[in-house]
Amino acid sequence: MNNPTMQSHVSALAESRGNDVWLRDRAGDEFTEWTWGQAQDEVCAVAAWLEKKYGKGQANIALLSRNRAHWVMADLAIMSSGNATVPLFTTLAVGPAEYILDFTDAKAIFVGESENWDGVRKVLPDGIDIITLPGATVDEPHVRWEDMLEECAGQRPSHEAHSDDLISIVFTSGTTGVPKGVMQNHDSFLCPMKRARDYFSMRKQPRFLSYLPLSHIAERQLVIVQSIIYEGTITFNESLQTLLRDMHDTRPNYFFGAPRVWEQLQQGVLASFGSQEAMDQAMAANAEAVAKGVREKLGLDEADYLLTAAAPTPPALLKWYHSLGLNLMEGFGQTEIMAVACCREGESKVGSIGKVVPEVELKITDEDELCFRAEGPAVGYYKMPEKTAETFIDGWVHTGDKGYMDDEGFLFITGRVKDYFKTIQGKYVAPVPIENDFSKNEWTEQTCLLGRGYSKTVMVAVLSEIAQQQDEKKVVDALRDRIASINKSVDHHARIGALILAKEPWTIENEVLTPTLKIRREEVEKRFGERARDLAHEAAVKGELLVEWMH
Repeated sequence: MNNPTMQSHVSALAESRGNDVWLRDRAGDEFTEWTWGQAQDEVCAVAAWLEKKYGKGQANIALLSRNRAHWVMADLAIMSSGNATVPLFTTLAVGPAEYILDFTDAKAIFVGESENWDGVRKVLPDGIDIITLPGATVDEPHVRWEDMLEECAGQRPSHEAHSDDLISIVFTSGTTGVPKGVMQNHDSFLCPMKRARDYFSMRKQPRFLSYLPLSHIAERQLVIVQSIIYEGTITFNESLQTLLRDMHDTRPNYFFGAPRVWEQLQQGVLASFGSQEAMDQAMAANAEAVAKGVREKLGLDEADYLLTAAAPTPPALLKWYHSLGLNLMEGFGQTEIMAVACCREGESKVGSIGKVVPEVELKITDEDELCFRAEGPAVGYYKMPEKTAETFIDGWVHTGDKGYMDDEGFLFITGRVKDYFKTIQGKYVAPVPIENDFSKNEWTEQTCLLGRGYSKTVMVAVLSEIAQQQDEKKVVDALRDRIASINKSVDHHARIGALILAKEPWTIENEVLTPTLKIRREEVEKRFGERARDLAHEAAVKGELLVEWMH
């Protein structure tokens, strides 16, 4: 049976709602809009051009651009021509970009506005064709999107899409090793979002704001695919500098953010008050008015569902938003298999990724690894049969995450299978629960527990901007108290012996964060490990907690 495809959905909407707006680009106060019908016409014309140029022999075509309407149209045009999109992050370093382009034998690359183009252009494979999206300029020989439209106006590709067509190769931004290209088809795009219908409380024709990289599977499915399923409108964030403005003006009905995004929004709110203490005082005076004002400022006053996923969300952060009437719902999915567990209104628990959604099976191995089976998983890893065989086993996707289910059916993640480390005593430590406990303090934004082979574990933390403006003793005393509380509750070998405080944020640019805002543990260890090991030894000898500032 051939299930519906991305193209069949869009074609149907172009027929039924052809004059209604689907995509909206923003530049300052000016908007450029495309109706379903206009978008379909551009997609079909470009798809016809691509089919003439590359045939239907499954060419891989790269896509490098910030989020914008033409990212979506280029993606749809590639798959409509029978080829596969290879999305590239606009923050991707030159080395991984070169690897991906060579590994996939990319025949062409669509280029829009991208901060890393100057680097990527130097490592393009010989013979690759460059296609520019409207508004983008390059020095190299290229074909313009506008030229493709003019040449093939009114034409349609002859390719007949099937739900099991390979339509995209999405490279994971893994925290270690060579990136793996996860192969996606129409089913792996559409099935996960359809089975999550009841969980996401989605209204008809919802508003979406697209701001997280479309190169990541989550943004592509949660925004693009859901806009197609629910006939929604997408406004594209102009830049990260205008995120708050764009959130406020768009007032999305559905909003997804990785924990780091929710932390940054929290810091912005606290900065407007001056401190958490000042905000607490305002809440004590008139909690309802303050909460309403924050929701409106963030543009989340009409949000039906707020999702946090992609990394563990500190329980303290969830409680902070809950106090403002903003219930962040944790969920779980991977590039390999999306939308398998979620919290929802009336069925959530702090610290849990929720319950297994309908039509999904769960298996927990003897090693506590979570495995899921459902319709529409990824196909496997591109040109990596050995890796595919390790992850996709008899229909089950092995996630690499350790976890458990409580008596009420709520799932909890306790860490990555490979994140566990042994201290010098030869005993294992699971860093994530300890990091979550430490993050309940109000002074740090990012945390990472080190301890592989150490005498003691060492917490490395980045101070918030507000903390950096406070008296150092006040901050250190509060963090010492937090650690003392943690050390009473964990096994002796896992106790924190030292704290390293850093002021420079961990970012994608300095390569401590992946493009999906996950902390690269090996990068933290590379930067702080030598000093952390020395402090751990010294703390064990002295029998006291040591604190060191890294200026």
